[in-house]
Amino acid sequence: MAALSQGLCLLRSAVGYALAAAGPAGSARLAVPTPCAGWDLGMLLAHVADSMGVLSEAIAAGPAAPGLPSGPGPSSGDPVVLLRCRAAGLLAACADAGPDEHLVVIGDRRLPASMTAVAGALEITVHGWDIAAACGRPRPVPPGLAAVLLPVAPLLVTPATRRGLFADPVRVPGRPAGGDQLVAFLGRQPRPPGPSGPA
Repeated sequence: MAALSQGLCLLRSAVGYALAAAGPAGSARLAVPTPCAGWDLGMLLAHVADSMGVLSEAIAAGPAAPGLPSGPGPSSGDPVVLLRCRAAGLLAACADAGPDEHLVVIGDRRLPASMTAVAGALEITVHGWDIAAACGRPRPVPPGLAAVLLPVAPLLVTPATRRGLFADPVRVPGRPAGGDQLVAFLGRQPRPPGPSGPA
């Protein structure tokens, strides 16, 4: 697993990717479906914003953190604005984090900060891909980000932990790019329909 500085760098890259993917999102699109079964775009944006809030508090709090709140819930205004605000908070927490490894508390779990950062990067990246697909503007996972996340994804998403979080892996023919392999491992069809399709 990555050192803390590497994990935070990876997390910053994932946040940048997700923000770019959310660029076309707006109030007119919030009801469109996403690759996450049963979730529309508004729900997905709120979920990612909530995750970013939890991550920023976890990274900033260090080893003595009590149970961490996730901040305002999904009903806290425009989900696109909320996503951008939470992303800014997470990037600030990454910039302010010290260089030393420490334990963070998320719910009832205590994890090394580096592992938390990498797991957060994985979640934010795949949901960034989901957001782009829902907006009808597919945005491949950047090759450098995919190259780091692809080998660690099976360590974080095991047969025991996959259920309820990610769909089963999707088989991709040929020699797919790393980003396609990553989203396929996490249960997505790598080539979603374009703007004219049912995204």
